[in-house]
Amino acid sequence: MRPSAWMTEERRSLHALAARFAAREGAPAVDRWREQQHLDRSFWTAAAEHGLLCCGVPEEDGGGGGSVLDDFVVLDAFVRSGLSPAPMQVHNVVVPHYIVRYGSVEQRRRWLPEMAAGRMIGALAMTEPDSGSDVQALRTRAVRDGDDYLLTGTKTFITNGATADLVLLAATTDPTARGRGISLFVVETADCPGFRVGRVLHKMGQHESDTAELFLDSVRVPARHRLGEEGAGFAMLMGQLPQERLLVAVTATAAIERAVELTTRYVNERCAFGKPLIAQQHVRFEIADCTTHARVARAFLDDCVGRLDAGELDDVTVSMAKMWFSDLEGMVVDRCLQLFGGYGYMDEYPISRMYTSARAQRIYGGTNEIMKEIVGRSLVDPPAATAEAR
Repeated sequence: MRPSAWMTEERRSLHALAARFAAREGAPAVDRWREQQHLDRSFWTAAAEHGLLCCGVPEEDGGGGGSVLDDFVVLDAFVRSGLSPAPMQVHNVVVPHYIVRYGSVEQRRRWLPEMAAGRMIGALAMTEPDSGSDVQALRTRAVRDGDDYLLTGTKTFITNGATADLVLLAATTDPTARGRGISLFVVETADCPGFRVGRVLHKMGQHESDTAELFLDSVRVPARHRLGEEGAGFAMLMGQLPQERLLVAVTATAAIERAVELTTRYVNERCAFGKPLIAQQHVRFEIADCTTHARVARAFLDDCVGRLDAGELDDVTVSMAKMWFSDLEGMVVDRCLQLFGGYGYMDEYPISRMYTSARAQRIYGGTNEIMKEIVGRSLVDPPAATAEAR
């Protein structure tokens, strides 16, 4: 792997620490986690003890005092160790950075130290049975009742949903206003009347990541647990999307590089017709193609991370990245799996699990079709479009 400009010496040390931790505490437990469909609570607290949770949260809020790039480093190491990134993506990057950016001092002090210590696991609840990419169409209601809100609705496909202690939830406080009527609330799930976890959904891949349905029946949430102003939720969601969508690029690049590494090793060791697979020209060409794709992906990722760090990552660029990286991950892993032959189809082989895990990347974080629409709209010439409309 070519060194990235943003991978400082300190981050290389963090990466090495995360890799050792994942190999020791995570990899041996993956099969059991896949059976129970969630990570052990002890894994979260152990990760916290090693300084691997909420690295990008300020020290005064109980975090590591770094930036979101440090959280990216941890995710990269975990993916390379064969762990599903989804639980950590949500807990380490998505939820805490909403609270850092939009929370009051009281809110930050209440929740962030608990998340950084692994005592409260975070989840983000936006998706509903009838609204996925169309966030403005959500139906979960939040009705003001004195100093509280009463939340009623259903959420689905919620990562960490069954194990979360803290759910950052989007609800409409004004159904007539669509986007301008959405607000964000933090729901503490312990001893919470009306809050219920439904099914833990059985997915194609990423089985160690719990993905659940959530039901809310007049759940009483204090108004002080609303994040930001009433009606500002949609703007907050849009403001965080570039960072969240770049997560897909980070984990996809790590998966692509891991797939190429595993496959290169395999075709050098596996023999067919009396010689290693790598001796066959077709195999060499396939590996050459995939290695080239990995190199290009790393360069594109480094550019995007640099833009994010400088506060210059725009919606169009990150939409290109989310779409392209997730498509590329699926393609490269598929071609690598083919070189494993029948073994590649066996669930016990990492490449098989990588194949099924990769498929979700094109769906969550905004489907790739939505990403193409964002990019496509940016290419329409306004005067020409107006003329055509006439």
